[in-house]
Amino acid sequence: MSLKSSQLQLNQQGQLRHFLGIDGLSRELLTEILDTADSFLEVGERAIKKVPLLRGKTVCNVFFENSTRTRSTFELAAKRLSADVLNLDVQTSSTSKGETLYDTLRNLEAMAADMFVVRHGDSGAAHFIARNVCPDVAIINAGDGNHAHPTQAMLDMLTIRRHRAGFEQLSVAIVGDILHSRVARSNMEALRILGCPDIRIIAPRTLLPVGIEQYGVRVFNDLRVGLRDVDVVIMLRLQKERMQSGLLPSEGEFYRQYGLTSDSLALAKPDALVMHPGPINRGVEIESAVADGPQSVILNQVTYGIAVRMAVMSMAMAGQTTQRQSSQGGQ
Repeated sequence: MSLKSSQLQLNQQGQLRHFLGIDGLSRELLTEILDTADSFLEVGERAIKKVPLLRGKTVCNVFFENSTRTRSTFELAAKRLSADVLNLDVQTSSTSKGETLYDTLRNLEAMAADMFVVRHGDSGAAHFIARNVCPDVAIINAGDGNHAHPTQAMLDMLTIRRHRAGFEQLSVAIVGDILHSRVARSNMEALRILGCPDIRIIAPRTLLPVGIEQYGVRVFNDLRVGLRDVDVVIMLRLQKERMQSGLLPSEGEFYRQYGLTSDSLALAKPDALVMHPGPINRGVEIESAVADGPQSVILNQVTYGIAVRMAVMSMAMAGQTTQRQSSQGGQ
């Protein structure tokens, strides 16, 4: 799957053309995304927060699922790149009338957009669109089912890299609802590719997917054991909307066993980073004193997310342009 995925995402020159998932991408490409995002952080500090890289281009945010934070950061990223932006709340329109994903795609193409940022509840939806879309349109996956959330993973990697020298000496713990988390899957892949030697997964057995060991992680069912001496703690939101009954006895019990509190955080290294993709369920996954405390970089993640999405969008559009020029030159 990784080979096919990378072939779909890259052009003939090895540049990013779509951004659908982390799987199959090289360490060099992930590092290029992080380096490019680093360069865009300065744009957010300017009086005029714009660069002309996507001037004249149209970006469609196509969200089949709600996500105010992800959609707004993609919109802001596109506008900072000087693109025109169209937000389409598809969940309340076409698909509810029986239109298929393929039909929706054809209608979107008729709008002559240059890039679709897609969030969908079905795993693989972004890959389906990338395989079927006309050649000149770039597809960015803003989250598909339980499968992948690659821009979230890359903003998490940027957050870690800006607060730590590198990945090669780190211990990183991912805690909570692994079973339903596309963020966890993408983070595990990104950390592995970037050379993190100790990736720990901490969760109750009912919230662990089958075969998780294939990601090269260590699995812990005891929070206190798993957190010992880690450098980074990534907490996950309980995906209650995706859960079947019986996976958890109660939210209160989950918090007692797996919630990140000041006491449990003390088991990690004294300067351990605390992260969360949001939105936070305070008192369910994390204590307010920890979420708002000195080790938390949760708000930094939001800031870095804009820069990462600018990087991915600009790189994908450049890759599309190179692909188009190469195809025209061969005719």
